[in-house]
Amino acid sequence: MAGERRLRILDLLGIGGTSGSETKRLCEVCAEATGTTGAGIMLMAGDVPRGSVCTTDDVSDLIEQLQYDLGEGPCVDAYQDDRPVLEPDLARPRTPRWPAFSGPAVEAGARAVFGFPLQVGAARLGALNLYCERPGELTDDQHADALVMADVAAQAVLVLQAGAPAGRLAGELEAGSDFHYVVHQAAGMVAAQLETSVGQALVRLRAYAFGNDRKLAEVAADVVSRKLRFDADSGEKDPRP
Repeated sequence: MAGERRLRILDLLGIGGTSGSETKRLCEVCAEATGTTGAGIMLMAGDVPRGSVCTTDDVSDLIEQLQYDLGEGPCVDAYQDDRPVLEPDLARPRTPRWPAFSGPAVEAGARAVFGFPLQVGAARLGALNLYCERPGELTDDQHADALVMADVAAQAVLVLQAGAPAGRLAGELEAGSDFHYVVHQAAGMVAAQLETSVGQALVRLRAYAFGNDRKLAEVAADVVSRKLRFDADSGEKDPRP
């Protein structure tokens, strides 16, 4: 059954492999194959989101952006827990979670969200996010198709990345993507300032952005331009003199 689903999805995608021009189509097929409203694919490394490869619409784009800025949401949990994360009613969840993410996502039009990890063997790559504009559980068939689609997406990412120079992201994956390079640069600078890990530095950046009602990328740009620094001794966030 899984093999049949894979063939059907690849046929829907219209390819036997994947190229950079098809990353957008890959996200569209994720939504079409699962009967959901929209989809996004997020890459992660360690416990740090790296950014989205593609999204299908403005709502899925916002979902990916919120998860990146806040460090919470279905993709983050799916990747970290290595299992599907299903929220059939984001506005009225049985168990409240993602306090910063849920409100803006619902306001944008996402009533149900589902995260599926992208994994090939032992290699974890990120997560596939699906959303629906109406609340409700995925059917058994939708869930099975989502698992296959997550596998197809993971294989596609590996195929595209295979020809990239060591230490660099494939150009096909970068095309149309949002990888927030300024945030990664800022996280490295804050890690040095605080003498901590890049992951913990990113947590501090997110906390500062959230506490000051600013976008993460804007705060990162201030760090990189040395308008803002983080004090290792006091823990305070100090504007540059």
